[in-house]
This record gives sequence, structure tokens and C-alpha cells, in this order.
Amino acid sequence: MRKIEDIHFDRKRDKIIDTLVDNGIFKVNGKQLYELSLYELMKQYMKKVNH
Repeated sequence: MRKIEDIHFDRKRDKIIDTLVDNGIFKVNGKQLYELSLYELMKQYMKKVNH
């Protein structure tokens, strides 16, 4: 069961990263997107969506 949750988490994270890259966002605070936590990615995603 844990493995399924990890796969879902990874897919969600990848989708957010893809969306940010499609919108020209490659780094946040000097860090590559893949280095950020899901929380940080979601904050950036929400900024982009609400902007």
C-alpha cells in the first residue's frame, strides 16, 4: 500500500514541475524544481495559477 502512495505522490509532484517548466519557471530561490518539497512546489504553482 505504501508503494502506491509513493507513486501517486511522485506523479503529482512531476505534474506540478511540468506545469511550472511550461510556464518558464525552472528555479525557485536558487534551487532546481526537483530539489524542492511538494509544499514549496505547490506554493509556486498557486502563485502562477492565481497570477
